[in-house]
Amino acid sequence: MSFFPKILLLPEVEGYLSNVFRNQELVSALDAQEAEKKYESLLSHLPHPPAFTTVRVNTHLTSVKHVKNLLFEEIQKQFKGLNVPILEHPELQDILLIPVIGPRKDLQQHLSEVIVGAQCGNAVLRGAHVYVPGIISASKFMKAGDMVSVYSDIEGKCKRGAKEFLGTKVFLGNGISELSRNEIFSPSGPLKGMGVRMTDPIYLSPSFDNVLSSYLFLQNLPSAVVSHVLNPQPGERILDMCAAPGGKTTHLATLMHDQGEVIAMDKIASKVKKITQNAALLQLNCIKAFCCDGTKAFAVRKTEDTEGPPFLAESFDRILLDAPCSGMGQRPNMAYSWTLKEVTSYQPLQQKLFTVAVKLLKPGGILVYSTCTITLAENEEQVAWALENFPCLQLQSQEPHIGGEGMMGARLSLDKLKLLQRFDPSNVTLQRMHINSLLDAKEEDLIHLANKDCIGFFIAKFIKLNVK
Repeated sequence: MSFFPKILLLPEVEGYLSNVFRNQELVSALDAQEAEKKYESLLSHLPHPPAFTTVRVNTHLTSVKHVKNLLFEEIQKQFKGLNVPILEHPELQDILLIPVIGPRKDLQQHLSEVIVGAQCGNAVLRGAHVYVPGIISASKFMKAGDMVSVYSDIEGKCKRGAKEFLGTKVFLGNGISELSRNEIFSPSGPLKGMGVRMTDPIYLSPSFDNVLSSYLFLQNLPSAVVSHVLNPQPGERILDMCAAPGGKTTHLATLMHDQGEVIAMDKIASKVKKITQNAALLQLNCIKAFCCDGTKAFAVRKTEDTEGPPFLAESFDRILLDAPCSGMGQRPNMAYSWTLKEVTSYQPLQQKLFTVAVKLLKPGGILVYSTCTITLAENEEQVAWALENFPCLQLQSQEPHIGGEGMMGARLSLDKLKLLQRFDPSNVTLQRMHINSLLDAKEEDLIHLANKDCIGFFIAKFIKLNVK
Protein backbone atom coordinates (compact mmCIF):
# COMPACT_ATOMS: atom_id res chain seq x y z
CA MET A 1 0.00 0.00 0.00
CA SER A 2 3.00 2.32 -0.48
CA PHE A 3 1.82 3.73 -3.82
CA PHE A 4 0.03 6.58 -2.03
CA PRO A 5 1.35 8.24 1.12
CA LYS A 6 -0.56 7.52 4.32
CA ILE A 7 -3.43 9.88 5.09
CA LEU A 8 -2.29 13.46 5.74
CA LEU A 9 -3.39 14.61 9.21
CA LEU A 10 -2.70 17.66 11.33
CA PRO A 11 -0.02 16.76 13.91
CA GLU A 12 -2.43 17.26 16.82
CA VAL A 13 -4.96 14.89 15.24
CA GLU A 14 -2.34 12.26 14.45
CA GLY A 15 -1.15 12.46 18.06
CA TYR A 16 -4.72 11.98 19.28
CA LEU A 17 -5.31 8.98 17.03
CA SER A 18 -1.96 7.51 17.99
CA ASN A 19 -3.05 7.47 21.63
CA VAL A 20 -6.44 6.00 20.71
CA PHE A 21 -4.97 3.08 18.77
CA ARG A 22 -2.21 2.49 21.30
CA ASN A 23 -4.45 2.61 24.36
CA GLN A 24 -3.37 0.59 27.39
CA GLU A 25 -6.18 -1.96 27.11
CA LEU A 26 -5.36 -2.68 23.47
CA VAL A 27 -1.60 -2.79 23.97
CA SER A 28 -1.99 -5.20 26.89
CA ALA A 29 -4.00 -7.56 24.70
CA LEU A 30 -1.97 -7.30 21.49
CA ASP A 31 1.45 -6.04 22.66
CA ALA A 32 2.85 -2.66 21.63
CA GLN A 33 4.41 -3.84 18.36
CA GLU A 34 1.18 -5.38 17.05
CA ALA A 35 -0.87 -2.33 18.07
CA GLU A 36 1.62 -0.10 16.25
CA LYS A 37 1.44 -2.28 13.16
CA LYS A 38 -2.39 -2.15 13.06
CA TYR A 39 -2.39 1.63 13.50
CA GLU A 40 0.11 2.26 10.72
CA SER A 41 -1.79 -0.14 8.47
CA LEU A 42 -5.00 1.81 9.09
CA LEU A 43 -3.37 5.13 8.16
CA SER A 44 -1.97 3.55 4.99
CA HIS A 45 -5.32 2.10 3.90
CA LEU A 46 -7.44 5.23 4.42
CA PRO A 47 -6.16 7.08 1.30
CA HIS A 48 -7.16 4.15 -0.94
CA PRO A 49 -10.66 3.30 -2.14
CA PRO A 50 -12.22 0.06 -0.88
CA ALA A 51 -11.44 -3.02 -2.95
CA PHE A 52 -15.04 -3.12 -4.23
CA THR A 53 -17.66 -0.69 -5.44
CA THR A 54 -20.87 -1.61 -3.63
CA VAL A 55 -24.21 -1.20 -5.37
CA ARG A 56 -27.56 -1.62 -3.63
CA VAL A 57 -30.30 -2.79 -5.95
CA ASN A 58 -33.69 -1.14 -5.63
CA THR A 59 -35.60 -4.40 -5.24
CA HIS A 60 -38.82 -2.39 -4.98
CA LEU A 61 -38.67 -1.88 -8.75
CA THR A 62 -36.56 -4.69 -10.15
CA SER A 63 -34.61 -7.86 -9.40
CA VAL A 64 -30.96 -8.23 -8.49
CA LYS A 65 -30.46 -10.53 -11.49
CA HIS A 66 -31.87 -7.94 -13.92
CA VAL A 67 -29.63 -5.16 -12.59
CA LYS A 68 -26.64 -7.50 -12.57
CA ASN A 69 -27.12 -8.18 -16.29
CA LEU A 70 -27.56 -4.48 -17.12
CA LEU A 71 -24.51 -3.55 -15.06
CA PHE A 72 -22.38 -6.18 -16.75
CA GLU A 73 -23.16 -4.63 -20.15
CA GLU A 74 -22.42 -1.13 -18.84
CA ILE A 75 -19.11 -2.09 -17.27
CA GLN A 76 -18.04 -3.95 -20.41
CA LYS A 77 -18.44 -0.67 -22.29
CA GLN A 78 -16.68 1.43 -19.66
CA PHE A 79 -13.81 -1.02 -19.16
CA LYS A 80 -13.33 -1.56 -22.91
CA GLY A 81 -14.28 -5.24 -22.85
CA LEU A 82 -12.29 -6.16 -19.74
CA ASN A 83 -14.07 -9.10 -18.10
CA VAL A 84 -14.62 -7.77 -14.57
CA PRO A 85 -16.95 -9.96 -12.47
CA ILE A 86 -20.06 -8.65 -10.72
CA LEU A 87 -20.63 -10.54 -7.49
CA GLU A 88 -23.79 -11.10 -5.47
CA HIS A 89 -23.15 -10.77 -1.76
CA PRO A 90 -24.11 -14.09 -0.10
CA GLU A 91 -25.47 -12.48 3.11
CA LEU A 92 -26.92 -9.24 1.73
CA GLN A 93 -29.28 -10.32 -1.01
CA ASP A 94 -29.75 -6.80 -2.43
CA ILE A 95 -26.04 -6.01 -2.77
CA LEU A 96 -23.78 -6.32 -5.82
CA LEU A 97 -19.99 -6.01 -5.61
CA ILE A 98 -17.73 -4.80 -8.42
CA PRO A 99 -13.96 -5.25 -7.96
CA VAL A 100 -11.92 -2.05 -8.11
CA ILE A 101 -8.74 -2.66 -10.09
CA GLY A 102 -5.60 -0.88 -9.00
CA PRO A 103 -3.51 0.94 -8.21
CA ARG A 104 -2.32 0.76 -11.82
CA LYS A 105 1.36 1.60 -11.80
CA ASP A 106 2.05 1.45 -15.55
CA LEU A 107 0.26 4.67 -16.59
CA GLN A 108 2.45 7.24 -18.36
CA GLN A 109 2.07 10.82 -17.16
CA HIS A 110 1.47 13.65 -19.62
CA LEU A 111 3.13 17.06 -19.70
CA SER A 112 -0.23 18.85 -19.52
CA GLU A 113 -1.49 18.75 -15.92
CA VAL A 114 -4.72 19.45 -14.10
CA ILE A 115 -4.64 19.93 -10.32
CA VAL A 116 -7.80 19.23 -8.32
CA GLY A 117 -8.72 19.67 -4.68
CA ALA A 118 -8.55 16.81 -2.19
CA GLN A 119 -12.31 16.17 -2.17
CA CYS A 120 -12.48 16.05 -5.96
CA GLY A 121 -9.46 13.74 -5.93
CA ASN A 122 -11.21 11.37 -3.54
CA ALA A 123 -14.20 11.21 -5.90
CA VAL A 124 -11.95 10.47 -8.90
CA LEU A 125 -10.49 7.50 -7.02
CA ARG A 126 -14.04 6.12 -6.75
CA GLY A 127 -14.71 6.36 -10.49
CA ALA A 128 -15.89 9.95 -10.94
CA HIS A 129 -14.89 12.29 -13.74
CA VAL A 130 -13.47 15.73 -12.95
CA TYR A 131 -16.01 18.55 -12.84
CA VAL A 132 -15.05 22.19 -13.24
CA PRO A 133 -15.66 23.35 -9.64
CA GLY A 134 -13.06 20.83 -8.45
CA ILE A 135 -10.27 22.13 -10.72
CA ILE A 136 -7.71 24.40 -9.04
CA SER A 137 -4.98 24.62 -11.67
CA ALA A 138 -4.36 23.73 -15.31
CA SER A 139 -1.33 23.93 -17.55
CA LYS A 140 -0.78 27.21 -19.40
CA PHE A 141 -1.68 26.12 -22.93
CA MET A 142 -4.26 23.40 -22.17
CA LYS A 143 -6.98 23.15 -24.83
CA ALA A 144 -10.18 21.17 -25.10
CA GLY A 145 -9.38 17.67 -26.35
CA ASP A 146 -5.89 17.55 -24.83
CA MET A 147 -4.68 14.45 -23.03
CA VAL A 148 -3.94 15.53 -19.46
CA SER A 149 -2.69 13.99 -16.23
CA VAL A 150 -4.79 14.72 -13.14
CA TYR A 151 -3.27 15.25 -9.70
CA SER A 152 -4.69 15.90 -6.24
CA ASP A 153 -3.34 18.78 -4.15
CA ILE A 154 -3.55 16.96 -0.81
CA GLU A 155 -2.02 19.81 1.22
CA GLY A 156 -4.33 22.50 -0.15
CA LYS A 157 -1.45 24.78 -1.17
CA CYS A 158 -2.15 25.26 -4.86
CA LYS A 159 -3.58 28.69 -5.77
CA ARG A 160 -6.68 28.75 -7.93
CA GLY A 161 -5.82 29.54 -11.52
CA ALA A 162 -2.13 28.69 -11.19
CA LYS A 163 -0.42 27.70 -14.46
CA GLU A 164 1.82 25.16 -12.74
CA PHE A 165 2.13 23.63 -9.29
CA LEU A 166 5.35 22.24 -7.86
CA GLY A 167 4.04 21.31 -4.42
CA THR A 168 2.99 17.91 -3.07
CA LYS A 169 0.54 16.23 -5.40
CA VAL A 170 -0.74 12.69 -5.92
CA PHE A 171 -1.23 11.26 -9.41
CA LEU A 172 -4.83 10.16 -10.04
CA GLY A 173 -4.68 9.10 -13.67
CA ASN A 174 -5.14 10.47 -17.19
CA GLY A 175 -8.05 11.91 -19.09
CA ILE A 176 -9.23 14.20 -21.89
CA SER A 177 -9.88 17.85 -21.18
CA GLU A 178 -13.43 18.84 -22.11
CA LEU A 179 -12.62 22.56 -21.87
CA SER A 180 -9.67 24.85 -22.40
CA ARG A 181 -7.84 26.47 -19.51
CA ASN A 182 -9.34 29.85 -20.47
CA GLU A 183 -12.87 28.45 -20.34
CA ILE A 184 -12.29 26.83 -16.93
CA PHE A 185 -10.92 30.02 -15.39
CA SER A 186 -13.14 32.45 -17.26
CA PRO A 187 -13.40 35.94 -15.67
CA SER A 188 -17.17 35.61 -15.77
CA GLY A 189 -16.94 32.89 -13.14
CA PRO A 190 -16.30 29.15 -13.04
CA LEU A 191 -18.27 27.05 -15.48
CA LYS A 192 -20.28 24.04 -14.48
CA GLY A 193 -20.15 20.60 -16.00
CA MET A 194 -17.36 18.18 -16.79
CA GLY A 195 -13.81 19.49 -16.98
CA VAL A 196 -11.85 16.27 -17.58
CA ARG A 197 -13.24 12.96 -18.75
CA MET A 198 -11.11 10.32 -17.05
CA THR A 199 -9.98 7.67 -19.53
CA ASP A 200 -7.19 5.96 -17.56
CA PRO A 201 -7.70 6.46 -13.82
CA ILE A 202 -5.18 4.97 -11.45
CA TYR A 203 -8.01 2.94 -9.91
CA LEU A 204 -10.33 1.41 -12.48
CA SER A 205 -13.76 1.83 -10.94
CA PRO A 206 -17.03 2.19 -12.86
CA SER A 207 -18.65 5.58 -13.24
CA PHE A 208 -22.32 5.71 -12.30
CA ASP A 209 -23.21 9.11 -13.72
CA ASN A 210 -26.82 8.69 -14.93
CA VAL A 211 -26.47 4.89 -14.92
CA LEU A 212 -29.63 2.97 -13.91
CA SER A 213 -30.47 5.75 -11.45
CA SER A 214 -33.89 4.34 -10.47
CA TYR A 215 -32.63 0.78 -10.17
CA LEU A 216 -29.56 1.15 -8.00
CA PHE A 217 -28.02 3.22 -5.24
CA LEU A 218 -24.28 3.53 -4.61
CA GLN A 219 -23.84 2.66 -0.96
CA ASN A 220 -20.75 1.54 0.91
CA LEU A 221 -21.02 -1.99 2.26
CA PRO A 222 -21.15 -1.14 6.00
CA SER A 223 -23.80 1.49 5.26
CA ALA A 224 -25.96 -1.20 3.66
CA VAL A 225 -25.36 -3.52 6.62
CA VAL A 226 -26.88 -0.90 8.97
CA SER A 227 -30.36 -1.16 7.48
CA HIS A 228 -30.27 -4.95 7.48
CA VAL A 229 -29.28 -4.93 11.15
CA LEU A 230 -32.22 -2.65 11.99
CA ASN A 231 -34.38 -5.15 10.07
CA PRO A 232 -37.55 -3.04 9.60
CA GLN A 233 -40.77 -4.94 9.01
CA PRO A 234 -43.74 -4.07 6.78
CA GLY A 235 -46.31 -1.97 8.60
CA GLU A 236 -43.92 -0.63 11.24
CA ARG A 237 -43.16 3.00 12.03
CA ILE A 238 -39.45 3.73 11.61
CA LEU A 239 -37.42 6.85 12.44
CA ASP A 240 -34.20 7.77 10.63
CA MET A 241 -32.98 10.59 12.86
CA CYS A 242 -30.14 12.04 10.77
CA ALA A 243 -31.20 10.84 7.37
CA ALA A 244 -29.65 12.95 4.59
CA PRO A 245 -29.04 12.26 1.77
CA GLY A 246 -31.43 9.32 2.16
CA GLY A 247 -29.42 6.22 1.29
CA LYS A 248 -30.36 4.36 4.45
CA THR A 249 -33.85 5.91 4.48
CA THR A 250 -34.66 4.50 1.05
CA HIS A 251 -33.03 1.18 1.97
CA LEU A 252 -35.27 0.88 5.04
CA ALA A 253 -38.36 1.64 2.95
CA THR A 254 -37.32 -0.97 0.39
CA LEU A 255 -36.75 -3.65 3.03
CA MET A 256 -40.28 -2.90 4.32
CA HIS A 257 -41.66 -3.37 0.79
CA ASP A 258 -42.81 0.26 0.95
CA GLN A 259 -45.40 -0.74 3.56
CA GLY A 260 -45.53 1.21 6.79
CA GLU A 261 -43.98 4.59 7.52
CA VAL A 262 -40.39 5.81 7.47
CA ILE A 263 -39.90 9.22 9.04
CA ALA A 264 -36.68 10.87 7.85
CA MET A 265 -35.28 13.96 9.55
CA ASP A 266 -32.43 16.37 8.91
CA LYS A 267 -31.91 19.88 10.24
CA ILE A 268 -30.80 21.35 6.88
CA ALA A 269 -33.65 22.07 4.46
CA SER A 270 -31.62 21.48 1.28
CA LYS A 271 -30.64 18.03 2.56
CA VAL A 272 -34.26 17.20 3.34
CA LYS A 273 -35.07 18.07 -0.27
CA LYS A 274 -32.40 15.57 -1.38
CA ILE A 275 -34.06 12.83 0.70
CA THR A 276 -37.40 13.58 -0.99
CA GLN A 277 -35.76 13.53 -4.43
CA ASN A 278 -34.13 10.16 -3.80
CA ALA A 279 -37.38 8.70 -2.52
CA ALA A 280 -39.18 9.89 -5.66
CA LEU A 281 -36.41 8.59 -7.94
CA LEU A 282 -36.65 5.14 -6.37
CA GLN A 283 -40.48 5.34 -6.37
CA LEU A 284 -40.87 4.82 -2.63
CA ASN A 285 -44.05 6.27 -1.14
CA CYS A 286 -43.83 5.40 2.57
CA ILE A 287 -41.11 7.99 3.30
CA LYS A 288 -42.00 11.30 4.94
CA ALA A 289 -39.13 13.78 5.26
CA PHE A 290 -39.04 16.67 7.73
CA CYS A 291 -36.64 19.49 8.47
CA CYS A 292 -35.91 19.06 12.16
CA ASP A 293 -32.96 19.11 14.56
CA GLY A 294 -32.92 15.59 16.00
CA THR A 295 -32.08 16.88 19.46
CA LYS A 296 -35.48 18.63 19.46
CA ALA A 297 -37.54 15.76 18.08
CA PHE A 298 -39.11 14.76 21.42
CA ALA A 299 -42.17 16.44 22.93
CA VAL A 300 -43.74 15.75 26.31
CA ARG A 301 -47.09 16.71 24.75
CA LYS A 302 -48.24 17.69 21.29
CA THR A 303 -49.39 21.30 20.97
CA GLU A 304 -50.53 20.87 17.36
CA ASP A 305 -52.17 17.98 15.55
CA THR A 306 -49.35 17.38 13.06
CA GLU A 307 -47.75 14.19 11.73
CA GLY A 308 -44.26 15.61 11.88
CA PRO A 309 -41.80 16.31 14.69
CA PRO A 310 -41.60 16.76 17.59
CA PHE A 311 -42.95 13.33 18.52
CA LEU A 312 -44.40 11.91 21.71
CA ALA A 313 -42.63 9.26 23.75
CA GLU A 314 -42.66 5.69 22.45
CA SER A 315 -43.68 6.67 18.90
CA PHE A 316 -41.46 4.33 16.90
CA ASP A 317 -40.96 0.59 16.51
CA ARG A 318 -37.36 0.98 15.36
CA ILE A 319 -34.94 3.90 15.23
CA LEU A 320 -31.78 4.41 13.23
CA LEU A 321 -29.35 6.93 14.67
CA ASP A 322 -26.63 7.30 12.05
CA ALA A 323 -25.05 10.07 14.06
CA PRO A 324 -23.12 13.10 12.82
CA CYS A 325 -19.48 12.28 13.41
CA SER A 326 -15.90 13.20 12.62
CA GLY A 327 -16.09 11.10 9.43
CA MET A 328 -12.57 9.75 9.74
CA GLY A 329 -13.50 6.37 8.31
CA GLN A 330 -14.60 7.58 4.90
CA ARG A 331 -12.43 6.21 2.09
CA PRO A 332 -10.59 7.19 0.08
CA ASN A 333 -9.32 10.13 2.10
CA MET A 334 -5.81 11.29 1.24
CA ALA A 335 -5.98 14.42 3.43
CA TYR A 336 -8.06 15.12 6.53
CA SER A 337 -7.98 18.83 7.39
CA TRP A 338 -10.07 18.97 10.55
CA THR A 339 -8.55 20.25 13.79
CA LEU A 340 -8.48 18.27 17.02
CA LYS A 341 -11.20 20.52 18.41
CA GLU A 342 -13.45 19.61 15.49
CA VAL A 343 -12.63 15.90 15.72
CA THR A 344 -13.50 15.75 19.42
CA SER A 345 -16.61 17.96 19.27
CA TYR A 346 -19.19 15.32 18.31
CA GLN A 347 -19.51 13.20 21.45
CA PRO A 348 -21.91 15.57 23.32
CA LEU A 349 -24.15 15.95 20.26
CA GLN A 350 -24.27 12.19 19.74
CA GLN A 351 -25.31 11.72 23.36
CA LYS A 352 -28.09 14.31 23.05
CA LEU A 353 -29.42 12.56 19.95
CA PHE A 354 -29.14 9.18 21.65
CA THR A 355 -31.14 10.42 24.66
CA VAL A 356 -33.94 11.60 22.37
CA ALA A 357 -33.90 8.30 20.48
CA VAL A 358 -34.38 6.30 23.70
CA LYS A 359 -37.39 8.42 24.63
CA LEU A 360 -38.99 7.93 21.23
CA LEU A 361 -38.52 4.16 21.11
CA LYS A 362 -41.41 1.84 21.92
CA PRO A 363 -40.98 -0.86 24.60
CA GLY A 364 -39.28 -3.80 22.92
CA GLY A 365 -38.18 -1.60 20.05
CA ILE A 366 -34.84 -1.71 18.29
CA LEU A 367 -32.30 1.12 18.21
CA VAL A 368 -29.25 0.98 15.93
CA TYR A 369 -26.43 3.49 16.45
CA SER A 370 -23.83 3.91 13.71
CA THR A 371 -21.06 6.26 12.61
CA CYS A 372 -18.57 6.46 9.76
CA THR A 373 -15.59 7.26 11.93
CA ILE A 374 -12.80 5.31 13.64
CA THR A 375 -12.40 6.93 17.06
CA LEU A 376 -13.18 5.20 20.35
CA ALA A 377 -14.90 8.29 21.74
CA GLU A 378 -17.65 8.26 19.11
CA ASN A 379 -18.08 4.50 19.02
CA GLU A 380 -17.22 2.05 21.80
CA GLU A 381 -17.14 4.79 24.44
CA GLN A 382 -20.63 5.86 23.38
CA VAL A 383 -21.82 2.29 23.78
CA ALA A 384 -20.36 2.13 27.30
CA TRP A 385 -22.00 5.48 28.10
CA ALA A 386 -25.39 4.33 26.78
CA LEU A 387 -25.35 1.07 28.74
CA GLU A 388 -24.47 2.96 31.93
CA ASN A 389 -27.05 5.72 31.49
CA PHE A 390 -29.97 3.70 30.08
CA PRO A 391 -30.48 0.49 32.07
CA CYS A 392 -33.55 -0.18 29.90
CA LEU A 393 -31.22 -0.87 26.95
CA GLN A 394 -29.36 -4.06 26.27
CA LEU A 395 -26.92 -4.91 23.49
CA GLN A 396 -28.21 -7.60 21.17
CA SER A 397 -26.51 -9.77 18.57
CA GLN A 398 -26.49 -8.37 15.04
CA GLU A 399 -27.58 -10.08 11.88
CA PRO A 400 -25.79 -9.94 9.55
CA HIS A 401 -22.47 -9.63 11.35
CA ILE A 402 -19.82 -9.43 8.64
CA GLY A 403 -17.48 -6.86 10.19
CA GLY A 404 -15.01 -7.30 13.02
CA GLU A 405 -15.82 -6.90 16.69
CA GLY A 406 -15.50 -3.68 18.66
CA MET A 407 -12.10 -2.28 19.63
CA MET A 408 -10.68 -2.48 23.14
CA GLY A 409 -10.16 0.71 25.10
CA ALA A 410 -13.62 1.63 26.39
CA ARG A 411 -13.65 -0.92 29.23
CA LEU A 412 -16.32 -3.02 27.57
CA SER A 413 -16.22 -6.76 28.20
CA LEU A 414 -15.13 -9.10 25.43
CA ASP A 415 -18.70 -10.42 25.24
CA LYS A 416 -20.02 -6.90 24.62
CA LEU A 417 -17.32 -6.13 22.06
CA LYS A 418 -18.39 -9.21 20.10
CA LEU A 419 -21.89 -7.71 19.80
CA LEU A 420 -20.53 -4.63 17.99
CA GLN A 421 -19.37 -4.32 14.38
CA ARG A 422 -16.30 -2.35 13.40
CA PHE A 423 -15.31 -2.35 9.73
CA ASP A 424 -11.58 -1.77 9.75
CA PRO A 425 -9.74 -1.68 6.40
CA SER A 426 -6.51 -2.67 8.15
CA ASN A 427 -8.11 -6.06 8.93
CA VAL A 428 -7.63 -7.19 5.32
CA THR A 429 -6.27 -10.74 5.25
CA LEU A 430 -6.06 -10.90 1.47
CA GLN A 431 -4.04 -8.14 -0.16
CA ARG A 432 -5.55 -6.26 -3.10
CA MET A 433 -4.90 -8.48 -6.07
CA HIS A 434 -3.17 -7.64 -9.31
CA ILE A 435 -5.58 -7.47 -12.25
CA ASN A 436 -4.55 -10.80 -13.76
CA SER A 437 -4.92 -12.76 -10.52
CA LEU A 438 -8.10 -10.84 -9.69
CA LEU A 439 -9.91 -12.08 -12.74
CA ASP A 440 -8.89 -15.66 -11.97
CA ALA A 441 -9.69 -15.49 -8.24
CA LYS A 442 -12.32 -17.67 -6.63
CA GLU A 443 -15.59 -15.88 -5.92
CA GLU A 444 -15.53 -16.79 -2.21
CA ASP A 445 -12.06 -15.21 -1.89
CA LEU A 446 -13.30 -12.00 -3.49
CA ILE A 447 -16.34 -11.89 -1.18
CA HIS A 448 -14.04 -12.36 1.81
CA LEU A 449 -11.93 -9.43 0.66
CA ALA A 450 -15.04 -7.30 0.15
CA ASN A 451 -16.24 -7.96 3.69
CA LYS A 452 -12.91 -6.96 5.19
CA ASP A 453 -11.67 -4.05 3.07
CA CYS A 454 -14.41 -1.58 3.93
CA ILE A 455 -15.03 1.96 5.01
CA GLY A 456 -14.28 2.32 8.72
CA PHE A 457 -17.87 2.15 9.90
CA PHE A 458 -19.16 1.33 13.36
CA ILE A 459 -22.52 -0.26 14.22
CA ALA A 460 -24.07 -0.98 17.61
CA LYS A 461 -27.50 -2.50 18.17
CA PHE A 462 -29.65 -2.01 21.27
CA ILE A 463 -33.06 -3.34 22.23
CA LYS A 464 -35.32 -1.57 24.72
CA LEU A 465 -36.41 -4.14 27.29
CA ASN A 466 -38.51 -2.07 29.66
CA VAL A 467 -39.67 1.45 30.37
CA LYS A 468 -38.48 3.42 33.37
